Amino acid sequence: MANVVKKIETPDFDVLIKLFGPYDENVNEIKRKLNVDVLNVKGELCFSGDEKDVELAGQVVRKIIEFINKEDAIDIGRVTYLCDCARDGRLDEVDQLLNDVVAVTTRGKLIKSKTVGQKKYVEAIKKSIVTIAVGPAGTGKTYLAVALAASAYKAKQIDKIILTRPAVEAGEKLGFLPGDLQEKVNPYLRPLYDGLQEMFGLESYQKLIERGAIEVAPLAYMRGRTLSNAFIILDEAQNTTREQMKMFLTRLGENSRMVVTGDLTQTDLPEGKKSGLREAVGILKNIEGISVTALTEKDVVRHPLVQAIVKAYERSEKTDRN
Repeated sequence: MANVVKKIETPDFDVLIKLFGPYDENVNEIKRKLNVDVLNVKGELCFSGDEKDVELAGQVVRKIIEFINKEDAIDIGRVTYLCDCARDGRLDEVDQLLNDVVAVTTRGKLIKSKTVGQKKYVEAIKKSIVTIAVGPAGTGKTYLAVALAASAYKAKQIDKIILTRPAVEAGEKLGFLPGDLQEKVNPYLRPLYDGLQEMFGLESYQKLIERGAIEVAPLAYMRGRTLSNAFIILDEAQNTTREQMKMFLTRLGENSRMVVTGDLTQTDLPEGKKSGLREAVGILKNIEGISVTALTEKDVVRHPLVQAIVKAYERSEKTDRN
């Protein structure tokens, strides 16, 4: 194809800074993903390369400017996603993300779905009593579930947020670890804590913990309970056994919601043990009131290297199976 040059009028300086990103990493990612050159020449953005690539780059830059004008965060992860959507002819799909507010943090930061896959996941949680989400690291499974739990509590839809996770590394026997129960499970539930502290603020979060409105416990401590008026999150569910998963799901009480998240490629169970999450996806997928959402590497919103790492491991595991 012939080399072409296309120009876009440069937006104001503040928008331009966000568009280029730290150390120009956003623009460099567009160059890498779409195989174009990008320059800022006398107040205009100039793209050069094959005609089709230049057209896609222009579409991506205009979309990024739309997000910036809507006060959405733009980072290299989102730029990568937009470039992928442009390549796949799916760029129009991201318009539904512009006004999609999932939650608001205590500092007023708007939490939004960053990919169409994430939006579908959020919608599944809102409409279903039980949501099972599987997908690789960096797809926002845990963070979005915590954001929705905090929103439900603030709206007085529930009385309690319950966070649980199988402590496989400690064999579910935490007695030898120092401290009380919360201190014992802290290392396993750190991602959930961090999300809740962002949603409520540290002081309010600590008060909610003291009042029991936020409860943290290893999965083994769920046995024998009925969990009513609660938003319950089971994280790292790929490390549950069939029996543990069945036990957890049958704790569901009145006016409660459950979200089960996990990455089936990161199972730490002993050799020969089947993942309860993998079995649950197959057993429960057609039951009314239960949603099963699969996020993929396309929904990874961390640094592009995370996406590359996920793909590399998937290729390696596929080779090993073959």
